[in-house]
Amino acid sequence: MASESVRSEHRVEPSQRPAPARKPVPARPAPRKLPPWKVLLHNDDVNEMEYVVQTITMLTPLSDRQAAARMLEAHLRGLALMLVTHRELAELYRQQFASRRLTVTIEPQPG
Repeated sequence: MASESVRSEHRVEPSQRPAPARKPVPARPAPRKLPPWKVLLHNDDVNEMEYVVQTITMLTPLSDRQAAARMLEAHLRGLALMLVTHRELAELYRQQFASRRLTVTIEPQPG
């Protein structure tokens, strides 16, 4: 009988057992910053200025005031830096502007 009481004293309930040791998870390296690409708006002698501004505000995060400034710069100088972003988004902007009959080119930003 004494041996039974000794056994019951040393029993560990499942909820009291220590959790199994886990392997440490290696830290992930910080994501690489994508290289910047320039999105350039070309002068447009076909479409109305207001249409160009509306298209810029519709397709980009630029405000009306910023869009008007980019449109005017392209109108006066022939070309305006509309914005800088990563390559995939720059390519999307180029396609979207082309679908609205406006010319946008993209190029890597040096640096």
